[in-house]
Amino acid sequence: MSAEAHTARRRRSDGERSRQAILREAARLATVDGIDGLSLGRLADAVGMSKSGLFAHFKSKEELQLATIAAADDIFEEVVVVPAMRADPGVPRLEAFADRFIAHLRDEVFPGGCFFASAAVELGPRQGPVRDSALAVLVRWSGLLHAEVAQAQADGEIDASLDAGQVAFELNAFLLLANAQFIAGGGAELPLERAQTAFATRLSAARP
Repeated sequence: MSAEAHTARRRRSDGERSRQAILREAARLATVDGIDGLSLGRLADAVGMSKSGLFAHFKSKEELQLATIAAADDIFEEVVVVPAMRADPGVPRLEAFADRFIAHLRDEVFPGGCFFASAAVELGPRQGPVRDSALAVLVRWSGLLHAEVAQAQADGEIDASLDAGQVAFELNAFLLLANAQFIAGGGAELPLERAQTAFATRLSAARP
C-alpha cells in the first residue's frame, strides 16, 4: 500500500470513529431533548465541535435524526439484545431480556431512559422515515419477546393454550412502565424492582 493510500484510509477510519462518537452523544441527547430537539448547533456544543465541522458529517436535520436512531439501535443491540441472546431459548432468554433491559435503565445508558420508548411517544402521531425507523426497532423488540414466548410454549415451559402475543405484550408492558416511572421518579429503584417481580410472576403464572 502506498503512503498516500495508507493516509487516506487512516483519515476515513478516523472520520468514522469521530462520526460514531458524535452519534452516540446525539442518541444520549435525544432521550433528554427529544429527536426533534436535535440540531447541529446543540450537538456541536455537546461534542465540542464547530457547527460547520458537524455539517461535514450530516447534510440535514433528517439525516442526523436517522443516523442517531441507527446508532441508538446499535447501542441497544450491544447492551441489551446480544447479551440476552446468549441465554438458552424460551423462559431463560425472556428473563435475560428483562434483566438486560432493566440494567440498561439502571446504568443510564441513555440519560432519558429507553431511547425507543421516548421516540415512540414523541414520533408516534407523525409520518415519515424518522418515525418509521424508530418504530421499526420497537416492533423488532416486541417480536423478539413474542418469539421466545412461542419457543417456551413449544418447549413446554409456558401453557400452549395461551396467546403468545398477549403474554409478550404484558411482559413488555412491565418493562415500559418501569422505564416511564424510573425516569419520572428521578432514577428511583422501586419501579425497576417491581417490574422484575411482575415479569417473574407473569412467567410463573403462564407455566403449564
